[in-house]
Amino acid sequence: MTTAGLPTSEPSCLGQYDHTEENASVRESRAEIRKQVEELTVSIQEMERKVTEVTYMRGSLSKGRVLLPKGASNLKERDKEKSGINVKKQQQIELARREAAYNKRMAELMRQFGTILRQITSHKWAWPFMKPVDVEGLQLHDYYDVIKKPMDFGTIRNRMDAKDGSGYKHVQEICDDLRLVFANAMTYNQEGTDVHVMARTLSEKFEDKWKSVLEPKMLEEDAKRRQEELEAQSREIEAVQLAEEAATERFAVDLNRQLDEINMQLEVLRQQVTPQCRMMSTEEKRQLGQSLSQLTPEDLAKAIQIIAQKNPDFRATGDEVEVDIDAQCINPG
Repeated sequence: MTTAGLPTSEPSCLGQYDHTEENASVRESRAEIRKQVEELTVSIQEMERKVTEVTYMRGSLSKGRVLLPKGASNLKERDKEKSGINVKKQQQIELARREAAYNKRMAELMRQFGTILRQITSHKWAWPFMKPVDVEGLQLHDYYDVIKKPMDFGTIRNRMDAKDGSGYKHVQEICDDLRLVFANAMTYNQEGTDVHVMARTLSEKFEDKWKSVLEPKMLEEDAKRRQEELEAQSREIEAVQLAEEAATERFAVDLNRQLDEINMQLEVLRQQVTPQCRMMSTEEKRQLGQSLSQLTPEDLAKAIQIIAQKNPDFRATGDEVEVDIDAQCINPG
């Protein structure tokens, strides 16, 4: 038997090889390791569930849908709060911006309508319609039976100038009231009467100005409004999807961090299970060589069995067995 040439995948451990029954400390150590293994098993199962969630979320996002499995929506909301992403607040800001721009444009249209109204009210035949109808003074006892919603130029002007929130919000509202003035007059006063003719004449003048000046701008404004709403909806959907993507990515990062922690725990557990050895000194190698040469055949066979148990690649066959002394180590203590 020589002492050179045995390749091993890792250093083997010689000495302190005890076949006696495990003592209390060994059993306690194994129980603790078993507990750690069980905890790691639970952690790994949880990680598998989270991996499934990430895969599900990424798949739904790639299809342009915002879908989350059970339990993941809470995570999404927490992630939004942590990162400061608040889609609802962004929507409110965007809505306020659109409304401010719309109100500014509508105010300009109302200003232009005011110009038309001044032209109509300055006509020589406008005077019967400047104030509410004097029903009692004119003894028009059936007026409110015929006219359900009285209207006049003065009331329209007052509402246009109102600052308390009761004013018109849209040019179309002013147009409707102005038309109502003429419709009421032509309804209550028979065709051919002075008031009826005056109302019809002013109505025609207004409609000419409305169709040539304001109606095209109103149609353009309505189209612009619809387009802005469509664009806003598109941006809102995109914002929600981006928030979902960000939440998914943070979820994946957190998942990687937890995987790293589990790997570290596995490494600690591996070190606890794997016997810790130190390399043999030159003197210890010399003594080991001498001791091996003095062993009886039976003891030598046991020593070879120990080496084989510690070195899976070791093959104790043939008449001659080579042991690499440099690859051997000793359990500390």
